[in-house]
Formats: sequence, C-alpha cells, structure tokens
Amino acid sequence: MKRWRVAGICFDHFHMGDLLRLAQNHPGVEVVGICDEQPARMTAAQKVCGLREDQIFSDPVKCLSATAPEIVILCPAAARHAEWTELVAPQGVHILMEKPFASSLAEADRMIAAMAATGKQLAINWPLRWYRSHIKAHELVMQGAIGELREVHFYDGNRGPLYHGADKIEREPTAAEKDASWFYRQAEGGGSLLDYLGYGTTLGTWFHQGRKPIEVMAMWDEPTGLEVDEHSLTVARYEVGLSKFETRWGTFTDPWTFQPQPKCGFILVGSEGSISSYDYDDTVRLADRAHPGGRDLAAPLPPAHLADPVHYLVHCLELGQPVDGPLGIETARIGQQIVDTAFASAHRKQTLPLLG
Repeated sequence: MKRWRVAGICFDHFHMGDLLRLAQNHPGVEVVGICDEQPARMTAAQKVCGLREDQIFSDPVKCLSATAPEIVILCPAAARHAEWTELVAPQGVHILMEKPFASSLAEADRMIAAMAATGKQLAINWPLRWYRSHIKAHELVMQGAIGELREVHFYDGNRGPLYHGADKIEREPTAAEKDASWFYRQAEGGGSLLDYLGYGTTLGTWFHQGRKPIEVMAMWDEPTGLEVDEHSLTVARYEVGLSKFETRWGTFTDPWTFQPQPKCGFILVGSEGSISSYDYDDTVRLADRAHPGGRDLAAPLPPAHLADPVHYLVHCLELGQPVDGPLGIETARIGQQIVDTAFASAHRKQTLPLLG
C-alpha cells in the first residue's frame, strides 16, 4: 500500500495538533516533518507523531526540501492563508488548509490561482463537515425529505478560541495570552465572524446545493477594549427564503461538553418539513407530513473515507477524484463570498448585494 508523505507547516491554529493526530493514525500516511517558527508549539505534535529532531524545522523551505512531502497541512492565521499557499504550492504538493478559507475573497482567489498552476488539489477543512448529524442532515436534504430547502438557520461557537487546545483540552487563558493572540487581531483575520461564519455559509451552501444568495445583511457586537467582534448575526436573502448565520465566542458552555442555549448546529426548513441537526449529536430530528410532531433518526457513523479530512483527501487522491462538497473550492468560495459580503455589511451597517 502506498503511504502518503505528509508535513504539517505553521501552527498558528491549534487544530494542527488534531490534524496531525489524524494523519499519524491513518495507515496510508506517514508524517515526515513539521515546521513552525515557534518550536514550543510543536512539542506535543512531535511526541504524538514520534518524530526525530531532524524532522523538526523552523524554516518551511528547508522542511519542504528535506522531507519531500506529497501533502502539506497548513494552519496559519486566517489573514495569512494566501501567503502560505503561495509559498508552499510551487513545491508541487496537495494542500489541506484548516478553516477558514481565507480572511477575504481576494485572498481565497490567490490561493485558487496558486494551486491551479500546479495541478494539485486544495482542500479547505471545515471540522463540522465530519459530524455524523450534519452528514445525515445533508443526506436527507438530498433525498428530498423536506422538499425544497428554503431556510438554513446556523448558530455556532464556543466559550472562546483560547479556552481549549488540540483535542479540545480545556484551559483558562490569561489576559496576556488574549492580547497576544492573532484571534483577537483585526489585521490577522481575527473575530468570531471570520472564525465561524464560514462554517455556516459553506455548509449552508452545501445544503443549498450550490445556490447563492442575492443580498446579505450583517451586524456584529463591538466589545470594549477589543479590535474584533465576539458575536455576529448574518441574514442572507435567496431567490426563495431567508437564511440566518450566527457566530458566538462566549457561549455559556462549550458544545462538546454541554450544549449551550441556543444549541450549536443547524436547523433546515423546507417546503415539506424541517430538520434539526446539532453538533456532536448521534441523531437528527425530522418533521414531515407523515410525522408533523417530528421523530428522531439515527445518524450512523460515516464510512472510513468520510470520517475525517485526512481520510477523505487521501481517498480522493487515490481514486483520482476532485475534492468536493464543503472542502471543495467551488462550494467554499461561495461560502467566502457570503463571509466577505457580511464583513463589509457589518462595517458599512447596510445591506449589500453578494460580492465577488
């Protein structure tokens, strides 16, 4: 069996630890190196992957040259996604970029152009894509279980991006850590809107089967002492119906421990029924003409190739298939269009036609 050579580069986002663990556990993958300008951020990953000192780098060019990966996992700050893609793409590697797509549509298009020149694949990982409840909800929508989809309601977030690390290990951040974090810097693409809205708009586009909204209106809070928002609300008008996407840092509890109120996840409303699909649940609730009061349906564990982004990307590469759905650039770009329009709308405090 072929083993795909994988390197993890740039640990700005703590999700790198999760993705490297998935790569390490995949029987068809070999983690050949990791790289970050801050060596302390790589300590845990080095142990998890059992890497030697000569597989640890602070210079990405040296890492790429010495390890010759076929797939590179990138986890930079949102505003640096294009920069890192343009640095890595010329090496002729496939890239798995941790969400969001980018901090702007212009940067997303730079990423697409950089990868198009290589013939390699770019996949944008949205962790919500792998939740069994949302997989089941999408399956039901595609089967026509609720007729024509008219509304997507999304609410998601957590206590804050610094209250947990890789593998959702809880921690209490200090004030100094918050001040130093890119998550709270406007120039680095921080804020709950840019962190979480892409989840809702990208998976929302997946549920909407690629349809685009006509116009978008958004509002965010303006916390005292912070450059960025911790709460945003976006409304998108489609040819049929309105969809709503709400992001929140500062939920009462993290959804992976206790679901806050409102619950994190999606409610999908169609012409013939509705579906509630909440993060981490193993069921979805379907209301239709036959069961107007609703019934719970099991959301089974997905097949191995849909278990996580590493399995999925390797599966696509081995079959010679393009990455699609939320990880594919077509769907993710529409999600980014909505995010860009929402960001501009919140700044201008007015409704805007879809940008881009």
